[in-house]
Amino acid sequence: MIVQDEFDNQASAQEEFEEYVDHLADAAAPEIEIDSVPDDLGELYRVWNGSQLVGIFYQNLEGKWVAQPCNSDKRHCCDTSDSALLLIVAVNGLLVADVA
Repeated sequence: MIVQDEFDNQASAQEEFEEYVDHLADAAAPEIEIDSVPDDLGELYRVWNGSQLVGIFYQNLEGKWVAQPCNSDKRHCCDTSDSALLLIVAVNGLLVADVA
């Protein structure tokens, strides 16, 4: 019967979606750490995910924050250090959504 098949498909899709949401809820937040090393022009901040370096950021002479994710030659200018950090975390796919 067509109506029953359509209902079964919707129920199956809903069940798959709920399993996916449960999987997202179980995802652990990455262990992001930031340290700094002195540089000729100021501090160079390094962003780590566990023991893996995922990017660097620093403040340039114009007062902008420059973010450079690892494995990228692009340098992105940001207005704040928090924006630079968020950009590095996002580019590396380390954002975790709160499903609650």
